[in-house]
Amino acid sequence: MDPVNAVSDASDARAIESLLAFWSDAGADAMLRESPVDRIAEGQRAPPKPAAPARGAVAAQAPQPARAGPETTAAVADAKRLAAEAPDLAALEATIAAFDGCGLKFEGAKRAVFSRGNPEGPLMIIGEGPGADEDSQGAPFVGRAGKLLDRMLKAADLEGRVFITNTVFWRPPGNRTPTLAEQLACRPFLERAIALVKPRLLLLAGGASAKSMLGREEGILSLRGRWFDWKSEDEAMEIPAMPTLHPAFLLRQPGAKKRAWQDLLTLTERLDRPDRPKD
Repeated sequence: MDPVNAVSDASDARAIESLLAFWSDAGADAMLRESPVDRIAEGQRAPPKPAAPARGAVAAQAPQPARAGPETTAAVADAKRLAAEAPDLAALEATIAAFDGCGLKFEGAKRAVFSRGNPEGPLMIIGEGPGADEDSQGAPFVGRAGKLLDRMLKAADLEGRVFITNTVFWRPPGNRTPTLAEQLACRPFLERAIALVKPRLLLLAGGASAKSMLGREEGILSLRGRWFDWKSEDEAMEIPAMPTLHPAFLLRQPGAKKRAWQDLLTLTERLDRPDRPKD
């Protein structure tokens, strides 16, 4: 292969991947063609006949499905019971590691990845899920995206004031977005962590975290920088929450760092705002 063309192809592939990731994080879920398609007419056409297999051809063996966890409803009920029994964060981490109700545990993850940071910090950051570096090291946000996050937190005077976790605790294969069922299975543990840490504010990093925690369908570019009230399932907790762009998105789209930085400044201002005197 021509080295020049190889470099060009790699650059084009990265540009396309970055653009697709941008629109996915923005909430786009469909692509439009340049000319309209008459779907009614297409539906009236007879489907093409499948081609006959070649003589002597051997059917490919179907891939074996990944081991599935228990049904979501049963898994959530089990997670609620186990989470409620955890008296502290150390016990909660051990409980999560032993939990078999999330199918991600059986899809190639090396370990459960729970948290890092200050358990008494006033801010909790909730990301999407562990990546390859996190799966390897056993802590959230420790790869390139995590290092960027740490630099931003330090610049915003938030270093040492943050507890960091994710909506799921096992790495999704291929770093795909976790499914709703996977997030639901892990949510009782996440809510128990919030109850134990008692943060004053939540920062929801990325669209998957914001949509899961807030129950909203808008893309992250619409949600970011706005304040919402997060409520626990039993409504015993209510905490102000701000969605922001995920650090991994900022690595793909450096021009968006300004917006994420503004989100951090807004959050820090509220965090450091003196409490209003009670009447």
